[in-house]
Amino acid sequence: MNRTLEHILPRVQKPARYTGGEYNAVAKDRRSVDVRYALCFPDTYEIGMSNLGMRILYGVMNEMEGVWCERVFAPWLDMEEEMRREGILLYGLESGDAISDFDLIGFSLGYEMAYTNVLNMLDLAGLPLRSEERCDLAPIVVAGGTCAYNPEPLAPFVDLFVLGEGEEVSQDIIHLYRKARDEYWTKEEFLAAAAQIPGVYVPSLYEVTYGPDGTLASVTPLEEAPAVVTKRIVQDFSHSYFPVKTIVPSTEIVHDRVMLELFRGCIRGCRFCQAGYAYRPVRARDPEILIQQGIEACKDSGYQEMTMSSLSTSDYRPLEQLCDGLLEWCEPNKVSLSLPSLRADNFSLGLMERVQHVRKSGLTFAPEAGTQRLRDAINKNLTEEEILRSCRTAFSGGWSSVKLYFMLGLPTETDEDVLGIADLAEKVYQAWKETTPNPKRGVTITVSTAWFVPKPHTAFQWEPQISMEEYQRRVKLLRDHMRGRSIRYNWHDSQTSFLEAVFARGDRKVAEVIETAWRSGAKFDAWSEGFDFDRWLEAFSACGVNPAFYANRVRDKDERFPWDVTSVGVSRQFLWRERERAYAASTTPDCRTQCSGCGANHFCPGGKCDA
Repeated sequence: MNRTLEHILPRVQKPARYTGGEYNAVAKDRRSVDVRYALCFPDTYEIGMSNLGMRILYGVMNEMEGVWCERVFAPWLDMEEEMRREGILLYGLESGDAISDFDLIGFSLGYEMAYTNVLNMLDLAGLPLRSEERCDLAPIVVAGGTCAYNPEPLAPFVDLFVLGEGEEVSQDIIHLYRKARDEYWTKEEFLAAAAQIPGVYVPSLYEVTYGPDGTLASVTPLEEAPAVVTKRIVQDFSHSYFPVKTIVPSTEIVHDRVMLELFRGCIRGCRFCQAGYAYRPVRARDPEILIQQGIEACKDSGYQEMTMSSLSTSDYRPLEQLCDGLLEWCEPNKVSLSLPSLRADNFSLGLMERVQHVRKSGLTFAPEAGTQRLRDAINKNLTEEEILRSCRTAFSGGWSSVKLYFMLGLPTETDEDVLGIADLAEKVYQAWKETTPNPKRGVTITVSTAWFVPKPHTAFQWEPQISMEEYQRRVKLLRDHMRGRSIRYNWHDSQTSFLEAVFARGDRKVAEVIETAWRSGAKFDAWSEGFDFDRWLEAFSACGVNPAFYANRVRDKDERFPWDVTSVGVSRQFLWRERERAYAASTTPDCRTQCSGCGANHFCPGGKCDA
């Protein structure tokens, strides 16, 4: 660590965020590497170090011969102030070297409200924000993650986007970069070649035009770039890389535990869920491999907690076999095993009692909607009786806390659906009264609502987000009808959800707004300490961009979307058909029951997913 850094760390919160040197962090001899990669997460250390994808890519790249991948997180407001005062450039945690001297800088984009942090980190690194102003071959700025499925709001700032799972495509990019550097290619030559790698989108190779009404008119690929870039997936997921020897943070993080990734994808097909479509098809890891990985990871790290990671844990077919195999080691070693992402229609008390011997945590279910009609419209495939039966089972087993997650503003939602949330919460409370063996303990039923954000590559990508005023009216309607001291109600902030909708469906004109807001001081917009809604409204006004055009407008069936240049493998025709079924409140069976013909099964070996 340099002396200037040692001088400023005593003046900032949580200095361990910025020191590196953690157990299992990878240190390499600079003389033994010829490619250096800065793996950047545009949020705090505590958030980024809890991201399993970051850990996987870190391990994959550091196993490559001659490659040194280092971690970079957004410095908190106090640390940034000190860095700018002392002239310290953004640096890699492992070496302390400025990332402006690295070969590639890659950003993980998991949340739209982190976009200003991407710009801020580039600026802290001493680099021009825009791709066209960074003329040399190095550093190349890469971005991937769920938000990359609509790359356009960040298109002017990023050299290339990675669509889909990054384990293999990241290696392809590094190999091509090596070739470009050794053969003295220009940056333009490298990007033209990178566009030929499956799963890579190079925004500078596409010309965008707009119609008189402001909608997208055309996206024309140049220099033989593909008209549509399709995501990459890992075919043999069971044997793909898993970070058994994972970094153990020197300070507390959000998810301070071993995370086992059971499978990728989801069989369900909820019509609002971008991840459910984007990660298709389902690919599961063998339970014997998971047992070995979980035990080895706990032994190496010393963690006393292990959790399952997936979009729907209880849909993992050999879940009981996996839990039994892990518990055989976990119980005598006092390691707790937790099962998040459970569905109320396949909740097993026996399984939960076995895995929560060490610590009995609260239960969480996500009905998403308060009435059966609306649950059918969003294809939740969950009945009220299934929800109540699972709650009764849990209460009779001694649980006294349950969390219920819902969304407000879903397509076709009425006031009756909103009030149905309060009605369902009351029925859960009555189920507790009828079944609890110890009523004196009391019960806590927490109802949380988020504001529906229509996302690209979903059945609701044509839908508007309801207005902010209407959302607040529905929150008040629900709050006024939420009765009982045992029922608590939390709701999500409306201003950030509105901006999330704008960025999720924005085009390159929104990039001007993001830069303008950043130059006015916007950063850490996912945090109350950094967020300023008025600043954003001023930026939209200064750029002549109407945010309601992106957030609150119904799209025509054939309107061209900014994200049409990317593909998750699910056909637009299928998504439109699902939208029509939503308005008819008609459900589509899950993939395990019946193939719905979404189009993603061309990724599967033999044309059949692992559902």
